[in-house]
Amino acid sequence: MRLAFALAILPLAAQADPSFTVRPDAFPVEHVYSGGWEHFVGGGVAVLDCNGDTRPDIAAAGGETPARLFVNATEGPGGAIRFTEGQMSDLTGVTGLYPLDIDGNGILDLVVLRVGANLLLKGDGDCGFRDASAEWGFDGGTAWSTAFSATWEGEAQLPTLAIGNYVDRTDSDGPFGACDDNALYRPKGTGYGAPRPIAPGWCALSMLISDWQRSGTPELRISNDRHYYLTGGYEEMWRLSPLEPRTEADGWKKVSLWGMGIASADITGDGLPEVMLTSMGDQLLQFNDGKTWENAPYEVGTAAQRPYQGDDGRPSTGWHAEFGDVDNDGRLDLFIAKGNVDQMPSNAMHDPNNLLMQTADGRFTEAGAAAGIADDARSRGAALADFDGDGRLDLVVSARRAPLRLWQNTSPAGNWLKVQPAMDGPNTQAVGAWIELRAGPVRQAREITVGGGHAGGQAGSIHFGLGDATSAQIRVIWPDGRKGAWKTVPANTFHAPQG
Repeated sequence: MRLAFALAILPLAAQADPSFTVRPDAFPVEHVYSGGWEHFVGGGVAVLDCNGDTRPDIAAAGGETPARLFVNATEGPGGAIRFTEGQMSDLTGVTGLYPLDIDGNGILDLVVLRVGANLLLKGDGDCGFRDASAEWGFDGGTAWSTAFSATWEGEAQLPTLAIGNYVDRTDSDGPFGACDDNALYRPKGTGYGAPRPIAPGWCALSMLISDWQRSGTPELRISNDRHYYLTGGYEEMWRLSPLEPRTEADGWKKVSLWGMGIASADITGDGLPEVMLTSMGDQLLQFNDGKTWENAPYEVGTAAQRPYQGDDGRPSTGWHAEFGDVDNDGRLDLFIAKGNVDQMPSNAMHDPNNLLMQTADGRFTEAGAAAGIADDARSRGAALADFDGDGRLDLVVSARRAPLRLWQNTSPAGNWLKVQPAMDGPNTQAVGAWIELRAGPVRQAREITVGGGHAGGQAGSIHFGLGDATSAQIRVIWPDGRKGAWKTVPANTFHAPQG
């Protein structure tokens, strides 16, 4: 049993309750993720520095509304967070966006998921993007795409791309039982070859490629929505080479849920990443022993199965999940975006977002209302990121048929560290690297991945909370397995190790 994980979590100095201040004027225009049933899902946000000024910017899916780019114009640490509107092509049908340096030139590009042809947008380093799909030999298809992950394999000059698709809209017998196949794109020459199907598909809503065993061999996890696959489907884990699914014979325990989002991080201090799967009803945390997965006991506090305020006792609906140390106490906390699919009568209509704070014994307690982020719009995508540069993680949340909103973290918080490994091309963002940190009794390990969440992700520095520690030791284990030397660095600073 992994319930003993609590013994591995050593307490740092206690912090006050977290607090956030909503910034209603953060965005220059109201942006809404809108649309009919094809946009019941999706609505992600991408967080990236698109102009090299070290301030995170935001690209937001719009559904039937055009996607928008918001460029960070916050004046400085602690200043009111605000954005200006950037230039983005008039892209509609967008369900999600993920930042990724596709061509290895050190400038972030965007993978755009759509109802229709997906796109690869090439960044110009000044928050400009153009469609480079044809240039890179990428066939975006015509599916309803809702999930994404990526990694580098071997000496490839381009990343391997995994795209998850939802219901096959062309199936006349659908939508129930009409889940579409997923697709894997591998480099071929200077571009991409024809996509290889990942079949059968079970209506994917989140994907994550992660080296969950710390073996040097990443694998693809897929979270699926049982609402449409009805029978026979389950959560999946695929080996990439050869491309084949894990089975019960080699330790994969089948779980079926209304899978909507994936978050992965080491929360026990043993160096292995746990995984959080959002769903309708219980949210499922699984512990990782390096060989298989074990469902967390209810007492851990992450089920978040019903609204924690109001009188609506129907089950919650979870979407984007993300681990982050909100109060910088050295323990990862957990944000979950919540919201009804639309008017689903079986589930809560007033379903506030969760902010689950990890306590010294490794359990999680709800702080959404106390922190001021208990919005009960139909939330979808989200991101925890330090938008004002003060060392505290702020929060942006996208919602279906409600405006994009931003909350600034005003919590009393401990010390922090930001680490952003970098490499020469092609894998300039060091995707697949692990950052290990030691600060007093605390051990943390974070993997650089692309994917997960719900329809959106981040590229940039990895944020660590340090509590009262005034320094930390860090090292990077690079994607090829090379181990960097331990280096002592002062708290409240940024570091960019070069591999």
